[in-house]
Amino acid sequence: MVVEGVAQAASEDPLGAALGIVQPTLEYAGTIAFAVSGALLAARKRMDLVGVVVLGCIVAVGGGTVRDLLLQQPVFWVTSPTFVIVAAVVAMATLPLHRQKIIQFSRHLNMMSISDAAGMALFVITGTNVALQADASPIAAALVGVIAGVGGGMIRDVLAMEIPDVLRNGQFYASAAFIGAVLYVLLLELPVSALALFWLPILVIFTIRIYSLRRGWGVPTVSLSEPQHPPGTGKPSP
Repeated sequence: MVVEGVAQAASEDPLGAALGIVQPTLEYAGTIAFAVSGALLAARKRMDLVGVVVLGCIVAVGGGTVRDLLLQQPVFWVTSPTFVIVAAVVAMATLPLHRQKIIQFSRHLNMMSISDAAGMALFVITGTNVALQADASPIAAALVGVIAGVGGGMIRDVLAMEIPDVLRNGQFYASAAFIGAVLYVLLLELPVSALALFWLPILVIFTIRIYSLRRGWGVPTVSLSEPQHPPGTGKPSP
């Protein structure tokens, strides 16, 4: 009877059934990507093994935790602690794999930047989808998706005593996340497959972020120049 009920639901809403299958896969992929970025930053800060695991786990589940708290629903890793276990294992495995150059993919970008961009893109789209399933409006869902995507990285950087990437350098980060989230919401109204619905916005976010890092693309930065004082005086120069 249960199998028949699932089959009937899938036949009535094939897109919803497909999304239900793809969503957990992308959440685990985002967990792995963020755990890698957290472990690498912990190693850069010369933390011990506990610090590596803690930072890897926090960045992996941080954004999703904020998402679920905003939506007033059970926190995903509390109901499915496998996410934390996966993040811890990946964090511990990252450093030896990185030393052996097994997970170094680019000579132009470090592995932390690549994994952070991938994790951010994955959690933006899954976060937006979760918000829509919780009956959030499209714009609110897109904003929740952005928070889910950048939240883990912000927590990671604060714990590592760094200025969060989303607040510095003027590079596309939260703006890339928002573009992808809005694209996902728009694609929901078009007759596209579930795979295209998820992966197209993810690739857009990832591409914008990576090209922003490589080419210095971004939004204008704001700076205030201090007045110049002549030597030996407390007055600004004319």
